Amino acid sequence: MTEILSYTASRQLSQMFFAVAFFHISEYFLAAVIHGRSNITLKSLLISKHYIVAMLFSLLEYIIEIIFVPEIKEHWVISDLGLALVVIGEIVRKLGIITAGTAFTHLIKIYHDDNHKLITNGIYSYIRHPGYCGFLVWSVGTQIMLCNPISLIAFAAVVWRFFAKRIPYEEFFLRQFFGTQYEQYAQRVASGVPFVK
Repeated sequence: MTEILSYTASRQLSQMFFAVAFFHISEYFLAAVIHGRSNITLKSLLISKHYIVAMLFSLLEYIIEIIFVPEIKEHWVISDLGLALVVIGEIVRKLGIITAGTAFTHLIKIYHDDNHKLITNGIYSYIRHPGYCGFLVWSVGTQIMLCNPISLIAFAAVVWRFFAKRIPYEEFFLRQFFGTQYEQYAQRVASGVPFVK
């Protein structure tokens, strides 16, 4: 029994730590490549207090459940589905970043500059906000991978709510910058976040 717990915990936790490390390091690296090293800060790692609290809660749930209800962690089909979602989320988000190039920033642009152009090709021809869609899929996937039912619901709700507020705010400025061009694009292409038009 101890060997099974040990194997389960080491596999799931190592996948989680790798997923988190890869996500943040690759975000920082892409920001450095696309925007130049002088234009990035530690904020480009995308680590906030709320994010740290969420990840610590997730880890605490995992530890409590593996000690008291270890059988919940033994659903390998579910765990592997979570891993697949983590990979899909990464791919979607990184395709969005690479396709947009310098037009992609971690902060919402509220002033239009000459270099800011509307990206509608590549993954943007299928999803208006692949960065948000990818992060939502990635974050939910991490909790499915850990077989964390409470954190799964919490992550899905909190991340969805964040993007449900952020997308209309960002699109307000995009409509200001690009007018009917953006309006037609938004009617044609889904946001990528469920139930957010």
